[in-house]
Amino acid sequence: MLDRLIIEATEYEFKVAVEKNKPKSWLKSVSAFANGIGGTLFFGVSDDRTITGLDDAQADAEAISRLIKDRITPLVQFVLTPFQENNKNLLALTITAGRNTPYYYKADGIMEAYVRVGNESMRAPDYILNELILKGTNQSFDALITDARKSDYSFTLLEATYLERTGLHFAPSDYISFGLTDERGYLTMAGKLMADQPIVYNSRIFCTRWNGLEKGSIFDDALDDKEFEGNLIYLLRSASDFIRNNSKVRFEKEARYRVDKPDYAERAVTEALVNALIHRDYIVLGSEIHIDMYDDRVEIISPGGMFEGAPIQNWDITSIRSRRRNPVLADLFHRMKFMERRGSGLRKILYATEQLPGYTEACKPEFLSTATDFYVVLKNVNYTSAVENKFDKVTDNVTDNVTDRVTDRVTVFLDENALHVFALLQENPTYTAAVIGEKLSLSRKTISAKLKKLKELGYIERVGSDRKGYWKLLK
Repeated sequence: MLDRLIIEATEYEFKVAVEKNKPKSWLKSVSAFANGIGGTLFFGVSDDRTITGLDDAQADAEAISRLIKDRITPLVQFVLTPFQENNKNLLALTITAGRNTPYYYKADGIMEAYVRVGNESMRAPDYILNELILKGTNQSFDALITDARKSDYSFTLLEATYLERTGLHFAPSDYISFGLTDERGYLTMAGKLMADQPIVYNSRIFCTRWNGLEKGSIFDDALDDKEFEGNLIYLLRSASDFIRNNSKVRFEKEARYRVDKPDYAERAVTEALVNALIHRDYIVLGSEIHIDMYDDRVEIISPGGMFEGAPIQNWDITSIRSRRRNPVLADLFHRMKFMERRGSGLRKILYATEQLPGYTEACKPEFLSTATDFYVVLKNVNYTSAVENKFDKVTDNVTDNVTDRVTDRVTVFLDENALHVFALLQENPTYTAAVIGEKLSLSRKTISAKLKKLKELGYIERVGSDRKGYWKLLK
């Protein structure tokens, strides 16, 4: 029965016993589950799922109910279920995701709200607490009224874009009906984010094109570096241009036509950027969206994890539910046909990438969320294809051009990784073992072993020192 209850739980945690003298050890998880997507505490089970059982399950159940009512405010909805496993008595405490957030643990004059971070319950930082307060009052950050008046700012880019994409003029009444101002002419936070002037400090995107596969120094290892601030439409266009300008569109000539082969699907890039701008957490002071481009991928990182849900990696992307942190912004971008209301953006990223010439499963976009950030990773289809083709070419050349004796030795002694190393040395003989390891995602020990094998078989020899020398290709 325990296994079935675990499967049914949204999140779960094990407790060997009901700590009555130190109830905070488990009550903080009650607070965290209520502030999140709900969850279940199993009493009488150790962390490694060993069934220890409870000596007096009835008394423990009464203590749990009493302590929750005394120490958690507002009162959470919960269900206590006694059951047996291996002839031992256990308790399952199921906490429902609450609407009246935040739910606090209170004791000794102190009130603390908790949230789930990974598999632990941690005290909520201020910006998450603020978001819980908004959620509990049925408000969103982008709908909050500010002290800024619409008459003090311009909205030229918004109105021009709306006309361009819908064929309609942005009427003065639309500012109220779309949630950008109130009836008195005061801007909401959404309105401030759509003004031509950069009046929301957090409305920024940092873009970097790195040289290679990993981050380095901005001054030494960045091929391009830009910072953008202001209106969300401006940010969307600027970030799109940055990625486009730092990408390539290769092509192949067919008999009667040319096939373009872009590094990234334009629709996938747009969807990923819109997702980052609309669903990010603007409450976090000093935060911004980061776009990091490498030879083989683009990483788009936005502040704020999944809104009202488990980490994205726990979901099936094809059936994920739409949860909008900023509904006013989402509605406006839907009206301008940048996104849909159905929450299909992630599926579109997958589909658009799959349509690229040369796509393989290795190029499938990746999605990751933590308590504080959301990551979208788009793979460079041409980088993957080029590497694979280079390796295939090297394999063919080795097979075709060496003697039968050497061919036999290649078959026996040169595995796929060794061929990959040889291909990279053909590309650049000055590559060190560390660089090769980084490019192939292999340990330095493994690369050293493959280099040694290539030397033993007469394919390469080292000229000069390890630091300043190079590899001489003999075949």
